[in-house]
Amino acid sequence: MNLRAKPGKVIKQVDFLDISAYLETQRATVDTHLDKFLPPEDEYPEVIHRAMRYSVFAGGKRVRPILALAASEAVGGDFERTVQLACALELIHTYSLIHDDLPAMDDDDHRRGRLTCHKVFGEGIAILAGNGLMAHAFQLLTEIPGDAGFSATKIEVLNGLCRAIGTQRGVIAGQVVDLVTEGKPFSARELEYIHSSKTGALIEASVYCSAVLARADDKYRRCLKTFGLKVGLAFQIVDDILDVEGSREELGKTPGKDTVEQKATYPALYGVEESRGTAHRLVEEAIAAIECLGDKGGALRELARFISIRRF
Repeated sequence: MNLRAKPGKVIKQVDFLDISAYLETQRATVDTHLDKFLPPEDEYPEVIHRAMRYSVFAGGKRVRPILALAASEAVGGDFERTVQLACALELIHTYSLIHDDLPAMDDDDHRRGRLTCHKVFGEGIAILAGNGLMAHAFQLLTEIPGDAGFSATKIEVLNGLCRAIGTQRGVIAGQVVDLVTEGKPFSARELEYIHSSKTGALIEASVYCSAVLARADDKYRRCLKTFGLKVGLAFQIVDDILDVEGSREELGKTPGKDTVEQKATYPALYGVEESRGTAHRLVEEAIAAIECLGDKGGALRELARFISIRRF
């Protein structure tokens, strides 16, 4: 199968053996559009735009936007609309990483193999860069093209993303519980809440909001929501395992930090092997959830399988 598509073209089918090429092609597509959508570095005040771009183009995997594009393709969505959603998702994710790395949060000096935003630009600019990316993400979402009747769809997408970011099982909620449980005994319920909120909620929103944007039938929205929930949790469990087993070269950051800081993780509660088994089970359940998509769900299925075996 030829996967050498030009940036801007969504590949309709993916073979398991070609998943790396698929990811590379889709990442290039996302990066091309991120570069187009973000303010240029030389736009005043320059320092904030340099900081925003520094963090966005630090070599991320683009998992959330790629999942959004694959979900859209599966339900017949429009590429130009979906790529704006996809880029907004990556901006929101990057905002969360900038703030997560701050001394008041996880206090990380490295992210994706280089110095974190606050180490390069200072804490004040880093906070504002995160805020700027969040604001720009929502600006992108409001500017998704469509006729007057499309406004209700955009509002539904905005609502879904606000919930995914917020304090009720969203990214912020997960980060709060992550902070307050650090160094303390934690329960299985708290652990599931942290992971499904801090990481899973935005991954779930990536595929669900893509289906909403495509005006897909309710049955497809429901199956994609379930898929996203399970893949999101599996993704974070694999992250936990990699913190135990991965190297600095693979991860782009210091491994073992979760253990040192006594974070609530799956390996800490269940051990590595049981955690690995849980991640694989969640991936299989996610794949089963999208049976309704038939062959059109091929890319999503292979992305889910990749998440369970990735090393970065």
